Amino acid sequence: MHNEHDPQTTPPSDPWSPPAAPDQPAQLLPSWSFDDAPAERPAAAQAAASPASAAPQQTSWTQNPVADQPASTPTMPTALETPQPGRRGPGWLGVTAMVAAGMVLSSGVTLGGVLTYDALTAEHEQPTASATAASDQPPIQPVASRQNVDWTAVAQKVSAGTVAIRVQDGDSSSQGTGVVSSTDGTIVTNNHVVGSAKTAQVTFTSGLTYSATVIGTDPSTDIAVLRLDKPPKNLTPLTFGDSSRMSVGESVMAVGTPLGLDNTVTTGIISAVDRPVTAGGKDGDASETTYTSALQTDAAINPGNSGGPLVNAAGEVIGINSSIAALPGQGSSAGSIGLGFAIPSNTVTMIADQLVSTGRVQHAFLGVTTQDAQATSGDVTYTGAKVVDVVPDSAAQDAGFQTDDLVTAVDDVPVDGAAGLTGIVRGLPVGSEHTVTVLRDGKETSLTVTLSTRP
Repeated sequence: MHNEHDPQTTPPSDPWSPPAAPDQPAQLLPSWSFDDAPAERPAAAQAAASPASAAPQQTSWTQNPVADQPASTPTMPTALETPQPGRRGPGWLGVTAMVAAGMVLSSGVTLGGVLTYDALTAEHEQPTASATAASDQPPIQPVASRQNVDWTAVAQKVSAGTVAIRVQDGDSSSQGTGVVSSTDGTIVTNNHVVGSAKTAQVTFTSGLTYSATVIGTDPSTDIAVLRLDKPPKNLTPLTFGDSSRMSVGESVMAVGTPLGLDNTVTTGIISAVDRPVTAGGKDGDASETTYTSALQTDAAINPGNSGGPLVNAAGEVIGINSSIAALPGQGSSAGSIGLGFAIPSNTVTMIADQLVSTGRVQHAFLGVTTQDAQATSGDVTYTGAKVVDVVPDSAAQDAGFQTDDLVTAVDDVPVDGAAGLTGIVRGLPVGSEHTVTVLRDGKETSLTVTLSTRP
C-alpha cells in the first residue's frame, strides 16, 4: 500500500490564539508528502500579532522553523547551509499555491507538499551513511561541457551502485530505491521507504537479491540506513558530491525504481535550491514531520524513486530523491509533473554518518517559536518567520533574539516562513555558527548564533 503525504495549504494564522510550544510540529501544507508515508502537517502555531509589525501569512508555524520545529532539526553540512542567494528558487508560499496535494515518491508518500516516490504498495526507503561512500571510490572526472554530457556513461556507473528495496512490514509491503554508500554493504535510502520494518530485500542491476538489516532511521529528515547481511565482494559504492555547489540550471539524472520498474533513469536540471519542503509523519503522526531545504528538479520522479540518487553530470550523488508535487485533487494517484524534490547530499551524509556510527542523530536547536508573517519598513514589505517566543537559556536567547523579530535570512539564504526556517536549521550541524538577519522595529539587524543540540 502507498503511504502518502498530502501537501497542505496553511490557513491564515489566528491572531488571537496563543503561540504553539517551541518544539511542536507546524501544520503540514496540503499537496506535499513523503514517499510511502502520508505527509501530515504539524498543527499551525498561532500567536498574537501586531498588525503594524507582522501580518500572519497563510501558514503559521509554532515551532522554530530553523531549529525548534516539532522534530529535532537535523544538522546539515555548512556547505548546504549557505547556498548562493542568486540560485534560490520560488519561496514556500509560491510552491504552496501551485501544489494542493502530495504523494510519496516511493509509491505513496509525499514530502511537505511534494510527493516522494519509493513504493508501489506502501513502500519505505532508508538512507545510509553516505560520507563513507566517497572514500570507497575515486571521484568521477568532471564533465568538461555540461551541455554535452555522456549520460550513457553516467547511467552505467551510477546504476551499479543503485538498488531496488522491497520491504514487508506486517500486512503491507513497499518498494523504493537505495544508494550503496560503502563496500561494507551500507545503503542509504528514505525513512518512509523502510517504515518500521527491521529487514529488507535489496536487488542489484544484476538481478541478484540480498537480505539487509535496518541499522538506523531518522524520521525528521526522512533518512535511513541499511546494511547487507552478507555483502558481495564486488560492490560499487557511489560517490557523494557537495550539494551546496549545485546551481539552478545544472544537468542532473535521477535513478530508481518507479512503479516497480528497476534501473530507470531520467534526466533534467536543477530547477531551484533551498526549496522549503514539509511533510507529516506516517499515518498522521505529526511528531515525525519532516522539514527539508530541498533541491528541486524537473527530472521525472515517480512512486518507487524514493531513496534513489539524483546525480550531477560527473556522476556524483548530490541528492536523495524523496518527494514530488501534485496538482490539487490528484493525491497519491499523481505522477511526475516536473516538480520533484531531493534531500541535499550534504544533509544526507551528515545524518547517515551519525546513524552508522551511533544509530542516533543529534539535531540542531535554535530555541524560538515562530509563525509565518510579514512586516513593512518604509515602502518595502518583508516576508519571513516571526518570533513569537524565545526559549530561556537557548541559543536564540544567547544570540539576542527578541519576540516579534521577523527572521528573513540565515547565512544569506532567504527565509520566507516558519517552515523555511525549520528546513534550513535541520540541515545545519550542531555547534555551527551562523548569521541570522532579522527585521526589528523596521530595521534589519544581524545576529550571530551558535546552534545547540535539540533537547
